[in-house]
Amino acid sequence: MLAKRFWILSSVQLVLILVSGSLVVCQTPSPALLVLEKEDKSMAIVDPFTLKVVARAPAGEDPHEVVVSQDGNRAYISNYGGFRTPQNTLSVVDLNSQKALPPVDLGPLKAPHGLEMVNDKVYFTAEGSKAIGCYDPATKQVEWVVGTGQGRTHMLKVTHDLREIFTASMTSSTITVFERDTNADSSGWTEANIPVSPAPEGFDVSPDGKELWAASHQETVTIIDVATKKVIQTINVHTKFANRLKFTPDGKHVLISDLGNGDLIVVDATSRSEVKRVSLGHGAAGILIAPDGKVAYIAVSPDGNVAVVELKTFSVTARILTGKGPDGLAWAVRK
Repeated sequence: MLAKRFWILSSVQLVLILVSGSLVVCQTPSPALLVLEKEDKSMAIVDPFTLKVVARAPAGEDPHEVVVSQDGNRAYISNYGGFRTPQNTLSVVDLNSQKALPPVDLGPLKAPHGLEMVNDKVYFTAEGSKAIGCYDPATKQVEWVVGTGQGRTHMLKVTHDLREIFTASMTSSTITVFERDTNADSSGWTEANIPVSPAPEGFDVSPDGKELWAASHQETVTIIDVATKKVIQTINVHTKFANRLKFTPDGKHVLISDLGNGDLIVVDATSRSEVKRVSLGHGAAGILIAPDGKVAYIAVSPDGNVAVVELKTFSVTARILTGKGPDGLAWAVRK
């Protein structure tokens, strides 16, 4: 009888351990890879070690880009909609409970898209309003808005010292550089528009801050000297429909995703020459490089997966299966 009771108790304990283990696995890991699934209107939370989706949360209408608060507890998502059904919200997800919080109402600012999180404030483009803005989660208010005057201001990058903001505007075919200058005008920013190859979308600034590379939809990358704000070179990277461009953390290589044919193009940043071309599937989109610089995650939107690319050899080592239309990616570390 004692043996039987012991067996029953052990079985119950085993079940509790398994349930407990399941609960732990379903919690948001730290670090976590966040993947927006545009067509499913959801955000997948991925364990970057097991490469498995551990949970999902609602991401609002037409989610495109995602950033994470400095403490790693909240994700902010741009609800885009483009020109057909422009949205005016940023969705918010509590990464601890994996629940959607009340969205941020941007009022008349339409079609938010590009996002950056700097000093725990959310910087965003409002493509439909030809503007950029800054939302402060502490006050729950949009604290400033600056007009770009450019058509389809889509992506942006903000320096960590908040001295410069760079934007790419597709129909104006310009890169705009905003520089902080409290003596300039009431906005506190000066603005310089730099003509580049047609329809720039994905762009990045080199880690040393000296160059900006902007990928055009039409085969070329424009290279800008940041100090002089002058185009110094245009190179042909033979893309069909370039989507995103990212420097590796060491500044030695540039990754370009091609949504038109699914290629990942690797370019040597010094020689400006192609190093490797990797076929990822039917269309490559969002790019995220892990903080340690060892791997890149590339959203293969039409195929419903994220390719894991090892950056030493630039080869695909794994695939993360996602929902429909993976695109925007972010890294979350809870503090």
